Amino acid sequence: MTHHTQQLSFQSIEKKEVVTDFQGGNITSNAGALMLEKLDRKLGLSQRIADRLQDPRDPNRTTHTMVTLIRQRLLQIALGYEDANDAKTLREDPALKVACGRAPESDDDLASQPTFSRLENQVDNEDIQRLAVCMVDLWLDNRARPKDGRIILDVDASDDETHGQQELAFFHGYYRHYCYLPLFVHDGETGDLILAFLRPGNASAKLGADGLLLYIVERIRSRWPDVEVIIRGDGGFCGEDFYQALERHQVGYVLGLARNKRLEKIIEPLMKPMRLLAFLFDRKSICFAEVEYQAESWSHPRRVIVKAERLRSKDNPRFLVTNLPGDPTELYRSFYCQRGEASENRIKDVMSGCFADRLSCHSYRANFFRLFLHAAAYTLMHHLRKMAAGTVLERTEIDTIRLKLLKVGARVSETCRKIWFHLSSSYPDKALWVEMHRRLVAM
Repeated sequence: MTHHTQQLSFQSIEKKEVVTDFQGGNITSNAGALMLEKLDRKLGLSQRIADRLQDPRDPNRTTHTMVTLIRQRLLQIALGYEDANDAKTLREDPALKVACGRAPESDDDLASQPTFSRLENQVDNEDIQRLAVCMVDLWLDNRARPKDGRIILDVDASDDETHGQQELAFFHGYYRHYCYLPLFVHDGETGDLILAFLRPGNASAKLGADGLLLYIVERIRSRWPDVEVIIRGDGGFCGEDFYQALERHQVGYVLGLARNKRLEKIIEPLMKPMRLLAFLFDRKSICFAEVEYQAESWSHPRRVIVKAERLRSKDNPRFLVTNLPGDPTELYRSFYCQRGEASENRIKDVMSGCFADRLSCHSYRANFFRLFLHAAAYTLMHHLRKMAAGTVLERTEIDTIRLKLLKVGARVSETCRKIWFHLSSSYPDKALWVEMHRRLVAM
């Protein structure tokens, strides 16, 4: 018996033998690639990236166009295939082939792993700069004018652990491993990723952040001159040079401030009653206030928001430095604390949900390009999640969206006029799939 006619038996059910064979026809588990491709074309994402990359290949010997390569790689990442090596087994997948403009039963297969490795390693510094500009422009072009007249930029750094001989990967004392230290800038209202920027593993949290943020501010003001821009970040971005850069350009900020003995002494009158209340009622006690404070390295005093908190067994004071007006409690609780959802959880989506931790090339530039690709895949998935407003997917993680909408099995058949994707009659999220397609068409 050949491999294609081989039958395998399993446990019988109600006296009926359960048998498998390999004659089911052209099957895919990635039918959601069709939905991703439609969204990609609506956003123009793959085309924008391809237009920014130089293509040194001989056109007469080119099998895969640049836009097809980018689209294939983005769809693979979004579908859960994080490595370029996966292209070896996916180049014949009927759903990916159709999404990249090829007939499912044709001999014209998609690109293989060596093609993607060459693509990653041909990127130069000018390509990287153009791609950074592309990310910011893509966000602006799809961003509605803010109704409340302000845009919040959430900035944060994260570690991207390395496991080989990657260029500019260094041991980081805080994270306790060799890594890169990418910088992420998100839209605080929409959760959109504005920019992902790869930095060496020995970089400080704020290295290069002021220049990147001011560039984004400039692009925002060129489109909406009267919109207020506010930077929101943790204590890693503290520093006189950072404050002054934002103040010179009239940019608002609310940033974490590391505690020190002087600050602890200043708020001691607030901590005493909090300790007493925590002891009497056996629960944490908290109050908010503001002080005028000037560190030795600061050129002038600044407003510091204080959270005087006593847990059941220890003090837990927190501090923010800001140039914004407003009630201290509202600034801390209703504004600053929103970073957890708008920035930190979104970075988790990029790093884990879209596999941006797979920066395994040797070249720093190649890994920078990889970070852009994973960030672009996140952009696709996040737009899919925003489209799902009002459904069960509205606030779900990337993995859940992938499982419910993208990893969908289908039998593929081709006639002279149509290519059919026959999804399962028992597909549990049929109504959701139909609704998402309707919304895509209406974009």
